[in-house]
Amino acid sequence: MAVNRRLNTDADFEEAMNGRKRIRVFQDNHQINNGGLIIRFDQKTIVIQSSVSDLAYHDRNECEFFEIKM
Repeated sequence: MAVNRRLNTDADFEEAMNGRKRIRVFQDNHQINNGGLIIRFDQKTIVIQSSVSDLAYHDRNECEFFEIKM
């Protein structure tokens, strides 16, 4: 069963990005992205890549990010 770990700090995002951890993204209590990898982040935006041509840009303040732990 998968366990979610909430990502809050720059260190959390850095660890998930470097460890190539799968990410779930929620906005307004709805899952909007599942299973992508963080490829870039800054203070405002998290960039998630789900496939070769699928990039999603998520506002850091409007979304919740979780690492999927297996």
